Amino acid sequence: MTEKLSEETRGPLLQPLFDTGWKMVEGRDAIEKEFVFANFVDAFGWMTRVAIWAEKWDHHPEWFNVYKTVHVTLATHDVEGLSALDAKLARKMDALTT
Repeated sequence: MTEKLSEETRGPLLQPLFDTGWKMVEGRDAIEKEFVFANFVDAFGWMTRVAIWAEKWDHHPEWFNVYKTVHVTLATHDVEGLSALDAKLARKMDALTT
């Protein structure tokens, strides 16, 4: 069962993400980041690669795509906030951009 991040685990899991551009969503226990690619095909290709991992882990992002920009918000709805799954998917998203 997925659990909401405790105060003790937030720092070690989230700080490395903040260092790569993720930030807290104002008024919500969620993180967000904007990814900008060279063009629409690159953005859509990245979304497709992320979708494969999201489906495998049964943890799906909230995202919005316009042309070469993808805005992502991550939270775990079952726990009404952040879980380790969000940190895991955020790390994978960052890794798939390289």
